[in-house]
Amino acid sequence: MGFVKLAEGELNYRFDGPQDAPVLVLSNSLGTNLHMWDEQVAAFSEHFRVLRFDTRGHGGSLVTEGPYSIEQLGGDVLAMLDALDIDRVHFCGLSMGGLIGQWLGINAGERLHKLVVCNTAAKIGDPSVWNPRIETVLRDGQAAMVALRDASIARWFTPDFAEAHPEQAKKITDMLAATSPQGYAANCAAVRDADFREQLSSIRVPLLVIAGTEDAVTPPSGGHFIQERVSGAQYAEFRAAHLSNVQAGAAFSARVLDFLLGA
Repeated sequence: MGFVKLAEGELNYRFDGPQDAPVLVLSNSLGTNLHMWDEQVAAFSEHFRVLRFDTRGHGGSLVTEGPYSIEQLGGDVLAMLDALDIDRVHFCGLSMGGLIGQWLGINAGERLHKLVVCNTAAKIGDPSVWNPRIETVLRDGQAAMVALRDASIARWFTPDFAEAHPEQAKKITDMLAATSPQGYAANCAAVRDADFREQLSSIRVPLLVIAGTEDAVTPPSGGHFIQERVSGAQYAEFRAAHLSNVQAGAAFSARVLDFLLGA
């Protein structure tokens, strides 16, 4: 673990894998932290220097006054790369991390080799979804985060997976209960306000879009929308709900590696 100093505080990050390997950045979903990628690290670090970080407002990273924006969170990624003296990376982000990936592809493609966006969309939900959640979290604090944790199992995993792997599901959903209410609400606003539908065609880096067949939060239709608007983009779909990297596990890792290591 380490910390990168930003203007307003510190960003928590971790490296795994050989120091001389190409860098692969993994970006967490809303309400989780860098450990949501634990399932992938062993496979990915055979080929890459894996750089995980806690998005602002999550885990061990800074919590600043909200609302945040995806542009701000993307700027944090670029500041982290600059501080670590890394010029170009592969980037894989899920859900909110996928929005950050889209922003980077649109605005900082020169910093990317290849891009993977998972269980995401060019626009996720609308204010009628996000505003009540933001208000509840800011009003009720940690109690609201615990309630969100209990409700998230059905969104993040299919019922059969949650029943068969209760400890794995609990490990991930406990991250949500431990997230700063202020940071969570500020990131909800960033997701609420992001809309890249008219900008996707400007992404020029090789792109893989991954979706979950049973993802009610960001359905496969949102993944197809991205793929259809980015020239040459690839698409993969797994039987999973919102956290396909956890539920699909080894199959997810293999598909991402096939894309990143391919010509």
